[in-house]
Amino acid sequence: MSRCLVLSFLFILSGSLLRAEDVKALRWEKDIQAFEAQDRVKPPPKDPILFVGSSSIRMWKVEESFPDLPVMNRGFGGSEISDSVYYANRIVIPYKPKIIVFYAGDNDLAAGKTPDQVCEDFKQFVKVVHEALPETRIVFISIKPSIARWKIYDKGQKANELIAASMKDKKFVAYVDVTKPMLDSNGEPRKELFVKDGLHMNDEVYRIWRDIVQPIILAK
Repeated sequence: MSRCLVLSFLFILSGSLLRAEDVKALRWEKDIQAFEAQDRVKPPPKDPILFVGSSSIRMWKVEESFPDLPVMNRGFGGSEISDSVYYANRIVIPYKPKIIVFYAGDNDLAAGKTPDQVCEDFKQFVKVVHEALPETRIVFISIKPSIARWKIYDKGQKANELIAASMKDKKFVAYVDVTKPMLDSNGEPRKELFVKDGLHMNDEVYRIWRDIVQPIILAK
């Protein structure tokens, strides 16, 4: 049975119990179960710095970037912000992270969501986390420019503006803009920062991101 048929069947069974967005999130169930299996083998660190989001997080070798910090990675590739909302009670809240570094949003826009929807989804993520962990700091990394998705760059920038504005004057959230160092002198994505698909990034980008993010996560 195809994935689409399975999801449709689950949606029919769930009736009003699950929103369509939640049913879509179920495609990541195996990934989430894999994280839970990892936790049984290797218990997570106390008060971790938790990296969560889509493939830009999943591919980040955070233990190499931050060797002296209690970091852990729970990114799952292809995910949207709403997927992290749906699974927060399994891959965020149980760890009681001191800090969350979050990246997602470009998959959402590529799938047809508007910048306003992306912003609202992130606000929901913040709400879910802070209802359980009111003093956990959440750091949002801006939606990146990329070669493969250059056509939706303006939408990404609009979503970034909305998210940054929604976080203004909030004590436990921070917005980090990574756009400028990823663009060349013509204002276009630096080709040398991306792998062959023009979407995913190489180690040089993660060094750039580390240098931008580290002062924020170390700030008291």
